[in-house]
Amino acid sequence: MTFDYAARRARLAELLPACEVHALLVTSPVNVRYLTGLASSNAAVLVRMDGTAMLATDNRYIEAARTLDVPSVEVSDVAGRLAAPGVGIEAASMSVAAYRRLGDGLGDGLVPLGPTVELLRSVKDEDELELIRTACAITDEAFADVCPRIAPGMTERELAGLLERRMAELGADKPAFDTIVAAGEHGAIPHHAPTSRELRAGDLVTMDFGARYQGYHADMTRTVSLGPPAAWQRELYELVAAAQRAGRRALAPGARAGEVDEAARSVIEDAGHGGHFRHGLGHGVGLEIHEEPFLGPSRTGRLEDRVPITVEPGVYLPGRGGVRIEDTLVARAGGPELFTKTTKELLVL
Repeated sequence: MTFDYAARRARLAELLPACEVHALLVTSPVNVRYLTGLASSNAAVLVRMDGTAMLATDNRYIEAARTLDVPSVEVSDVAGRLAAPGVGIEAASMSVAAYRRLGDGLGDGLVPLGPTVELLRSVKDEDELELIRTACAITDEAFADVCPRIAPGMTERELAGLLERRMAELGADKPAFDTIVAAGEHGAIPHHAPTSRELRAGDLVTMDFGARYQGYHADMTRTVSLGPPAAWQRELYELVAAAQRAGRRALAPGARAGEVDEAARSVIEDAGHGGHFRHGLGHGVGLEIHEEPFLGPSRTGRLEDRVPITVEPGVYLPGRGGVRIEDTLVARAGGPELFTKTTKELLVL
């Protein structure tokens, strides 16, 4: 899929006067890819206020860079092209060493900026949304194919491997992140790394995974029961499902991130489990698995149209287990569009 990278750089250039800089040196690899199409581990793009730009990289990527729609040079030439003070830099991605090296010739002329390209990236065009939609479809299909194979005696690590292999067979670039499989008491650990622990009858098993497709990420979590659930397990599942529904309903352009979080969190708090929901409600997805915006109690920004985001409440009971249910959706003016479509009914395997 071909994107209009020049238009993306033009939108960034329009933001520079408010940042009080005449150019921005973009060094985050993800942001360089977003603005130029170059996927690399060592590149930078200088975007000027007038919309012109220059891409710098090393010999490993220079030939690929020269096929793009932006003039390219060797990365060693960047310092000489900055020209004058008042150049913005990405404070979150530039190392101290690089800052000092570039600043030698400009004195105090480098201006550290907060998220700028990231805010542009948060609102997706329809082509980007289609790639995320495909990544989510791969994720759904992999779960449907693997689910009948889940049984006592399988280890967490084996189940994670099955999900990742099936996503690759269905066309994923690779997993969107390290797959989480948490069985039984491990379900109380939100980011549990799979182990050799075997699945057992009576376990709740939480699987958090997703496919990456053409650089864009999916994210989904489902919790299943191995055999008929105990009363406390079903009660916990129904609570989290109710919170997740409330969070999904609150997604809308113009909604405050903190208010969306509160819509789901209040359901869990009212049930007496507020202390067992220990993370934010969700996060944006795109070229990164975690990107702007973030849904949490202290988040103040507002959602915009065409922002893909997760809704993933969870309740975690130390020593007993937990439940998390997560979907990837996109905020739309007419109501959120669901990208991950696997049932949220409690599956009893």
